[in-house]
Amino acid sequence: MSRINPTLRGFLIIALIAAVIVALRLEATLAALFVVARILFLLAIAFFVYAMWRERRSEIAVWSGRARAVFYGAAFLIVADIVAISFVDHSGLDSVAFVVVLAFAGFAMWRTWRDHHTYV
Repeated sequence: MSRINPTLRGFLIIALIAAVIVALRLEATLAALFVVARILFLLAIAFFVYAMWRERRSEIAVWSGRARAVFYGAAFLIVADIVAISFVDHSGLDSVAFVVVLAFAGFAMWRTWRDHHTYV
């Protein structure tokens, strides 16, 4: 088994898992696991955002009220955007809206952060 190409071996393992799922009719279980994985992914994102905020909160606290409102508002909008796209059946237009909102909110956060980190 170790002499097989690693990519081929990986595809064979995936094919074996898929065959077991189909043979045992575990599609409903797989769908439930997918929902659990989706929730865990959102929790991981939330934890990452919290860890980043906790590390930089003293730095952000000295910013102006407007800058903090823009920064935290954009962060909340990004989280809400990810939650919305995760639990809604989305079409092509929904995906475009997701990317546009994510880009504008990310730009707002980046611009606010950059304005307060000019090293002259």
